[in-house]
Amino acid sequence: MIIDSHQLVMFIAAGWLLNLTPGPDVLYIVTNALRSGTRAGIVAGLGITAGCFVHIFAAAVGVGALLAASATAFTVLKWIGAAYLMWMGVRMLLSKPAADGGNSAALAAAQAAPALHTPLSKVFLGGFWTNVLNPKVAIFFLAFVPQFIAPGTDNKALAFVLLGVLFNINAIPVNVGWALAASWMARRAKAIQRGMHWLDRVAGAMFIGFGLKLAFTDQPAA
Repeated sequence: MIIDSHQLVMFIAAGWLLNLTPGPDVLYIVTNALRSGTRAGIVAGLGITAGCFVHIFAAAVGVGALLAASATAFTVLKWIGAAYLMWMGVRMLLSKPAADGGNSAALAAAQAAPALHTPLSKVFLGGFWTNVLNPKVAIFFLAFVPQFIAPGTDNKALAFVLLGVLFNINAIPVNVGWALAASWMARRAKAIQRGMHWLDRVAGAMFIGFGLKLAFTDQPAA
């Protein structure tokens, strides 16, 4: 048995709580949903989920262990990830406000046809690379998932992948929930609509903050 029923419930509950915690992933979903509609927020979440799958399979074959054990490997990926987050933040800070000022009609148009506002492929790839280039995600899976694998499991790598896939599947409704909530708020809150052009500035500053935090993160003890 890979995991008993009690541990499975604990694993699912812990995963939901972790995915509800605000961080770069949640910020990315909410920002895109507010700016370009529900579909953009959901696609952002799917990009993040795809990035998590990369870490799950990498950890299963030992890359996560390498990041935990090798200071050089961890540092290289850490600085790449930090640079990417800060680059996204700077782009948001320097973005120009829309000519329509973020009014209700423009937002409704974005909701109806988000591809005209922000290409969904770009939204997806942004979420994907935000996750893939963060070594803390790999370390997280390496530290979190094995706790729920039954000690007597023969194929621990397979068990790791199965639990990682379950974690990602469970994260999808949470991410969709964030996108729906942000989109609902954007359609109804006039103050948010009037100040929509400041959204990128706030989000950009936060992404730069996340990048700096990652840059100064020490390698976890092996």
